[in-house]
Amino acid sequence: MESATTAGGDVSAAAAAATADDNHQSTDSSSPADAVNRLIHTVSQRQQHLLDKTVPHVLYRWIACLCVVLIYFVRVYLVEGFYIITYAIGIYLLNLIIAFLSPQEDPEASLTTGGNLPTRRSDEYRPFVRRLPEFKFWLSIVRAFIIGFLMTFFDVFDVPVFWPILLFYWVMLFFLTMRKQILHMIKYRYVPFSFGKQQYGKKPAPAESSE
Repeated sequence: MESATTAGGDVSAAAAAATADDNHQSTDSSSPADAVNRLIHTVSQRQQHLLDKTVPHVLYRWIACLCVVLIYFVRVYLVEGFYIITYAIGIYLLNLIIAFLSPQEDPEASLTTGGNLPTRRSDEYRPFVRRLPEFKFWLSIVRAFIIGFLMTFFDVFDVPVFWPILLFYWVMLFFLTMRKQILHMIKYRYVPFSFGKQQYGKKPAPAESSE
């Protein structure tokens, strides 16, 4: 009887030890991945916190953006190459500009629902809401030039092209796209900026009576 009890205890102890070993091995195998995920999450939170702190500092953000752009062009000028990367960044910036100047709501759909911007004095004033907010516009530009700057250190991206043709083609695209955008503004009567707009419905100041 005692031997059976001892044998049963040994089996239970062996099973518990095997389970503990399995758990330990699974923990060891998953710990590197968990550590990497935690590190990525921490870095992402820290980056987002720093970006949130820069939101109200519009002027300083755009000065930093200009510095990044200047550094990129100095790099391209010194190496005398990577023009295809510059052209790709230019096309990307053109799309960003169009999204920055476009309203969030489609004016054609707004005409049917009555949500178009006010054009008469009796209409309620509503500020212009962009499809691409200013902060995301700035952040996308900075990221594009930083990525382009890093790509200039890899010769595989240095495709030999005749850069004046790319420049001419980009200028033509810019003027044609901006012309289309301006015609769109005129057709639907909106201005992509809120400052300087007339506040409709505001009573004018009473004129002084001359005696």
